[in-house]
Amino acid sequence: MRKLFATLIISTALAGAAQAATVYPLDRATILAGSPFDFKVEFSSVVKPEDIKVTVNGQDYKGALGKEAQFVAEEKNKDKVLGSSIILRGVTIANAGDYKVEVTAGSETKSVTWNVYGTGTAPKAKNIIFLLGDGLSVAHRTAARIMSKGMTEGKANGRLNMDDVPPTAFIGTSATNAVSTDSANTMSAYMTGHKTAVNAIGVYADRTPDSLDDPKVETMAEAVRRQTKKSIGIVVTAEVEDATPAAVVSHTRNRGDKAEIVGMLYDIKPEVLLGGGSAYFLGKEVAGSKRKDNQDYIKLFQEAGYKLATSKDELAADANADGKLLGLFHTGNMDVTLDREFLKKGTVAKYPNQPGLVDMTKVALDRLSKNPEGFFLMVEGSSIDKMSHPLDWDRAVFETIEFDQAIGVAREFQKTHPDTLIVVTGDHTHGVSIIGTVDDDKPGTEMREKVGTYADAGFPNYKDENGDGFPDNVDVSRRLFLSANNGPDHYETFRPKLDGPFVPAVQNEKKEYVANEQYKDVPGAVFVQGNIPKSGDSGVHAVDDVVLQSVGPGSDGFRGYMEQSDVYKVLADTFALGVKQAN
Repeated sequence: MRKLFATLIISTALAGAAQAATVYPLDRATILAGSPFDFKVEFSSVVKPEDIKVTVNGQDYKGALGKEAQFVAEEKNKDKVLGSSIILRGVTIANAGDYKVEVTAGSETKSVTWNVYGTGTAPKAKNIIFLLGDGLSVAHRTAARIMSKGMTEGKANGRLNMDDVPPTAFIGTSATNAVSTDSANTMSAYMTGHKTAVNAIGVYADRTPDSLDDPKVETMAEAVRRQTKKSIGIVVTAEVEDATPAAVVSHTRNRGDKAEIVGMLYDIKPEVLLGGGSAYFLGKEVAGSKRKDNQDYIKLFQEAGYKLATSKDELAADANADGKLLGLFHTGNMDVTLDREFLKKGTVAKYPNQPGLVDMTKVALDRLSKNPEGFFLMVEGSSIDKMSHPLDWDRAVFETIEFDQAIGVAREFQKTHPDTLIVVTGDHTHGVSIIGTVDDDKPGTEMREKVGTYADAGFPNYKDENGDGFPDNVDVSRRLFLSANNGPDHYETFRPKLDGPFVPAVQNEKKEYVANEQYKDVPGAVFVQGNIPKSGDSGVHAVDDVVLQSVGPGSDGFRGYMEQSDVYKVLADTFALGVKQAN
């Protein structure tokens, strides 16, 4: 027994001494046949090139991948040597199947398996409309339905557009480096078929300090350009360089590389590009620019044949025109619906003529549908998330209603274009639930006592007398009470924030986020103890699965539990992106 125990100790020690290399694409990666990707091996020590052995299904990698790797003797970060590496750019694998990659160099070993998949030979749909509610959670949907349609005796008085799109799958959202995630990794997984790390887009996040040199994978837009003559459209209420729209085209480990992302948008040249973020298109000498160079991308897009629209009126004036369209309606994120259409708060005074998501979606569909080959359109309800972070639930729900109306536009289009696949989903969720109602008419001054739960909740008294789908007044006397399960210290006022978006926490002299005392003296406000680190200023994403809904040709590919990277496989098969369709 002692001899056996000693043998186990020795073998365990030897196993611990062996170092594992890192291989990109990672183990269990799914790769579209013929789709270009970068192959990289990172060694945790400095090795000699002659000691490196890499095989693919037992064959030397040079023959299997068709290229010889570049050897980097020492990768460094701030003069710290991280180890050696090899990298091959633009690798393709033509044949579907499982591929086992084995790497050795001295004591370092690693084995990963990739699944290379093909697609059908003919497209199932001519068009895909991919509608993404950023941060869209079940509570957002429920609140939007109740606030927009009303409820009587426990039954909704109407249905949202998304209510009639069949739910087809639950989607896992986690990143490669954490169970929790952000919009960069999640949308990148949808748009490439590869999961990656938090903040990364269209790349595997490697260890080098340069955010733009990481191993790339092909994006949806690049695959559509490579294999088809279809048009591409991007419609958002955020900056067009924000994580979700960027993931359709971009490659960077840092979603904050917004000036560089504009260049990547220009490289792809989507036929329709609508949203905010003009500050990153303007040269640094122009007031409001956020670029560090004098490159004028608005001029470059115009020289490439784009019509420019900067207001709702300019967008409407060319609504039925042909050709490529660039619409930039704000230097940053566009104002949210509650401020833009109702309260006239936020930056509406400075940008008074911004279109909404419905206006932009209609124009995009009209333009894109003129291509006889079809199109891929991504529409994002961007600020469901941006208003959920600061726990501003009324604004988040109004954004959900607007997003739902854009879904209605897509559904109307589908009626006359049945060869269109519609996908409706979120990229991640927020930790929010509807608790009940807040009733101002209950006696007393303590707002907490005016919260109704269970039978005491009753029903809210929102009205939509003008029939626009939004409640005529958000500050009704008995309203929905939404609450988050996470966030910083803050004051709960139990009321809509009519003076502008909620700012729950601000930094103190210690650089910690503390409850914003701007709301302390609101009658009935209560202090809520936060439960995230004091370095956080807002609520955070939840790890919950998101719901994916789909209707149209190709929708039968979405079933059960799926990873976000699996969604891309269905999109690729719907367009038959494994087969060249255009010369």
